Amino acid sequence: MMELLILIGITVLLLALAFSGIAIKMFLKKGGQFEKKSCCSTGETVNSSCACSVNSDR
Repeated sequence: MMELLILIGITVLLLALAFSGIAIKMFLKKGGQFEKKSCCSTGETVNSSCACSVNSDR
């Protein structure tokens, strides 16, 4: 029973560390937003399109 409590404690600690890391990154980053990522691997200078599930009009 004690091993289970230790495991749950470690899990909660790691989750809290991960969430606090994301929150700190949001507050310290300029504008408080993450960079917009695209699933398309081509650059903007290339005149080709890619099939992507992310709408480009956002």
